[in-house]
Amino acid sequence: MTYVVAVVGATGNVGREMLSILSERKFPVARVDAIASRRSQGREVSFGDKTLKCQALENYDFAKADIALFAAGSGPAKDYAPKAAKAGCVVIDNSSLYRMDDDVPLIVPEVNPEAIADYKKRNIIANPNCSTAQLVVALKPLHGLAKIKRVVVATYQSVSGAGNAAMDELFTQTRGIFVNDEMKREHFTKQIAFNVIPHIDEFMKDGATKEEWKMVVETQKMLDPDIAMSATCVRVPVFVGHSEAVNIEFDSAVSLDAARQALESADGVLVVDRREDEGYVTPVESVGEFETFVSRLRVDDSVEHGLALWVVSDNLRKGAALNAVQIAELLTSAHLTQSRFSD
Repeated sequence: MTYVVAVVGATGNVGREMLSILSERKFPVARVDAIASRRSQGREVSFGDKTLKCQALENYDFAKADIALFAAGSGPAKDYAPKAAKAGCVVIDNSSLYRMDDDVPLIVPEVNPEAIADYKKRNIIANPNCSTAQLVVALKPLHGLAKIKRVVVATYQSVSGAGNAAMDELFTQTRGIFVNDEMKREHFTKQIAFNVIPHIDEFMKDGATKEEWKMVVETQKMLDPDIAMSATCVRVPVFVGHSEAVNIEFDSAVSLDAARQALESADGVLVVDRREDEGYVTPVESVGEFETFVSRLRVDDSVEHGLALWVVSDNLRKGAALNAVQIAELLTSAHLTQSRFSD
């Protein structure tokens, strides 16, 4: 069985990754439509060894597609995702718009695949925040050993999470430092080159940023509403790859050996944890990979029943495009078993 797939936001970082991963994983497509804004109509993007010309979102008929992967932000998702869903096209949206909607399942296939059955309520499925996706992939197998009571996480998030222009700003600022150019800030609140910024998204009344709030509520929705959690989200001068320092408190004892075995057996996790130079993963090694990497696994003696670990993933892949394609794979294997356009 093959399907017609529309990729909305095909010219952006995540949209291009979606096209690449659909091809890499040999998703069963009858046709792929590359969709972008009107100003990008006719622009060419790659899909495997093929070249696709972008169609304008404003004019696209979603009744022609089985599945739409949205990677265009909350604005287009608000305007066009309901139209696509009403036209019978199942939407998998990468924006934050629908994640906390009670009628929209928020899915990481390795974590809560059973929840996807609720997609029929709105014909929309939400993709989680990039930093949340890799976190819950690592937490899920540990939560199966003993109930997680509390998580404290500090993220080190690459600039690609903020889009192409943010990557350009890091490059321009870095070059500018060496040639003594004026330091210009357009997309970040402070200089990002050779710096770190503890500010992602807008501030909320309690002092947390919206990015930090997203990590908490999305983890609770997908994994367990009783998990207490504190997050500090930091932008770092890395082009691709998010990293997280994670401290976990369980309600009962978990041995280091049992934790390691659970992680090594878990889908989507690759443990690289040798207590020696280079015996851990950094963002550079995660680029282009499907797995969520876990390193620096150790006991946290500051709390009873505590563990600490280091989690790294390609944010454009598991944090966005890969997870969306995996949702589509889960959808077609368990629910959408036939294309609307099959003979």
